[in-house]
Amino acid sequence: MARVAIVTGGTRGIGEAICLRLQKQGHIVIANYAGNEEKARAFTQRHGIPAIRWDVGDHEACIHNCNDIAAEYGAIDIVINNAGVTRDGVLHKMSFDDWNEVMRINLGGCFNMAKATFPGMRERGWGRIVNIGSINGQAGQYGQVNYAAAKSGIHGFTKALAQEGAKFGITVNAIAPGYIDTDMVAAVPAQVLEKIVAKIPVGRLGHAEEIARGVAFLTSDNAGFVTGSTMSINGGQHMY
Repeated sequence: MARVAIVTGGTRGIGEAICLRLQKQGHIVIANYAGNEEKARAFTQRHGIPAIRWDVGDHEACIHNCNDIAAEYGAIDIVINNAGVTRDGVLHKMSFDDWNEVMRINLGGCFNMAKATFPGMRERGWGRIVNIGSINGQAGQYGQVNYAAAKSGIHGFTKALAQEGAKFGITVNAIAPGYIDTDMVAAVPAQVLEKIVAKIPVGRLGHAEEIARGVAFLTSDNAGFVTGSTMSINGGQHMY
């Protein structure tokens, strides 16, 4: 059954792979993006998937744009909260703005998108929310107190919201990717990346499509008994 799906941060990297996988499953997919209009246009030209610009950290923007999407494409049944930013630095060099911006977008975006779409899912008795966390939210990471806190918060948010949604046919799950071969990881200095890969038992970076396949399962009817879970896709780098 074709359903309407929104993927935040959907025009690049993991988000793009998720969009393509959901499109392949027959869903009507809308990608959200924050800033790069040229890349968003290129994304839509390549894949035929609409890309709409708004800041997921802006509560009213999420409500407004989700209402517009529902009016144009139909009720929103699938939400993938993938949008995220980094503002890395050790604590004594990190500004409040660095902290706040990461929390506002990475964690606040999950709340805002849930507020915009969860009520409709409740009314219809079906919904799928997948929040993209991180291995660094599970294990922590030097120089990322903001990012690690936000991503760890996502895992707690997921478990709490899953309890609220279960009796209404809504599942809420998270995926915690390890190091994936995206632009964000490509920016890591080569010597640092080499050390990271050396700590991954399977001996390589992950691929965005591997995250997308996890999303595909969690948003399917086959995953109706899976909720409140965090799927770790990290090549064995962190196990617990």
